[in-house]
Amino acid sequence: MAWVILVIAGLFEVGWAIGLKYTDGFSKLWPTVGTVLAMVISLGLLGLAMKTLPVGTAYAIWLGVGAIGTVILGMVLFGEPATPLRIASLVLIVAGIVGLKIATLV
Repeated sequence: MAWVILVIAGLFEVGWAIGLKYTDGFSKLWPTVGTVLAMVISLGLLGLAMKTLPVGTAYAIWLGVGAIGTVILGMVLFGEPATPLRIASLVLIVAGIVGLKIATLV
């Protein structure tokens, strides 16, 4: 269950990272409220997952899920470039996440 909570925490990290773009420097009320709420939920779930998962593994996976999701949404929503090097870098992050998951099973 901790792994599911951790992935959900990572998805909320994507939400607040993308939400920052819409806050316009925290000058727009509702995007700011949504972004702050996503931050609180993300960190709360991360803390919950860390009750049973190793801190280094949990933090790295949370950060990786957030980074992957944010880069992909940046490409989709904001027209950021989807170059072969960026895609290859995302694949490496996924490989790292999978490796950390496997390492906790051993």
